[in-house]
Amino acid sequence: MNSNKNFDSWNKEKKKVENRDIDNPKIMFCEKAIWWCSVGTNIGYEQDGKGKNFERPVLILRKFNKHVFLGIPLTTKQKNLDLPFYFKLEGAKVESIAVLSQIRLFSSKRLLREIEIIKSELFRQIKKQLKIIERL
Repeated sequence: MNSNKNFDSWNKEKKKVENRDIDNPKIMFCEKAIWWCSVGTNIGYEQDGKGKNFERPVLILRKFNKHVFLGIPLTTKQKNLDLPFYFKLEGAKVESIAVLSQIRLFSSKRLLREIEIIKSELFRQIKKQLKIIERL
């Protein structure tokens, strides 16, 4: 398989991310927030970050503590919304699609800057969709 992914550059950036100060008072995050996160260069069809910080928007689904959270990567690429693994964030500042199948644990060290906090009703709809996937 021929890959155009730049793993070497991500490894350099990942070292910087690891050394970030998570006690920085600027990094105050909460559930329902969408943040730009350094998600990196990943394997296969996992969502990659873009740009020099290898970033992508991520919705914070569950905050466990100031160090880790459960997040859902977002994309602006069109997806088959008939599948239960995608959820369109209608009404958000940047309309995007939550890739529910790629939910995962993130370190708060990856957080770069907040984009917005979504409305409670939209957040409830996403959680409802996740429960549907859980039953599959």
